[in-house]
Amino acid sequence: MQVLEELPGILENLVTPLTKEQLETPYRPGGWTVRQLVHHIADSHHHSYTRFKWALTEDEPMIKAYGEKSWSKLFDARTAPIALSISYLKALHAKMVFLLKGLSKEDYEKCYIHPDDHSKVSVKENIGKYAWHSQHHCAHIQGLLKRKGW
Repeated sequence: MQVLEELPGILENLVTPLTKEQLETPYRPGGWTVRQLVHHIADSHHHSYTRFKWALTEDEPMIKAYGEKSWSKLFDARTAPIALSISYLKALHAKMVFLLKGLSKEDYEKCYIHPDDHSKVSVKENIGKYAWHSQHHCAHIQGLLKRKGW
């Protein structure tokens, strides 16, 4: 939960100092630009929050997956200021963490069904997935900064 709480600030510290040209740099060959990556994190964590809500309010609902690669090609992912997604992540994560900290032990075991493989994912597992997702993408950016000497 601490990772989810800290992500917006960590991400902001990593990307805010970057120039426009640096934001347009792919974090790896053939990968998303830093800008696309920041917007992807916001989009993905938006879905995570919705998945928590579905799991908590419905009986093992089948969620809707989204095409992250297609979303990353949309105009906003390619051109929007990163401040939009950073601000959104601050609000989203504050709300998400507030919700998660208020759950009962039983609530953490509630599940949703992922349509890709029909697996059951508990609220507790989803917290872990998105904590990993947070660290994973921050590591991508940190690796780029180190390689480029930024």
